[in-house]
Amino acid sequence: MRSLNNIFQTPSLPGDDEFSELLAKGDVNIERIISTGQITPSDSWYDQEQDEWVILLEGEARLLFSGEDEILLKKGDYLLIKAHEKHRVTYTSVHPSCIWLAVHGKLTSDSQY
Repeated sequence: MRSLNNIFQTPSLPGDDEFSELLAKGDVNIERIISTGQITPSDSWYDQEQDEWVILLEGEARLLFSGEDEILLKKGDYLLIKAHEKHRVTYTSVHPSCIWLAVHGKLTSDSQY
């Protein structure tokens, strides 16, 4: 029997993991992220080994890239974050929760991994 899931069904218990792997196949990983106010600590940066394509399906968020201005994302906004582009999340809405869909892998021809 097939298992049917819904990207918008959010965990009901506090403390549930923010990241849920939906599919991992070869070098590609697809995950759902549900943020409810979580941010990256101000002294930390994401510096990922793989490219990441991300779309914000619900809520609002802000990303800061090293040496650039902050970017406001609203429902439906998406972007490509290349491998080793240092960035951090500076804001995620609580009501509504941020629901992200992220695809990780070698998504650009200049990926260095």
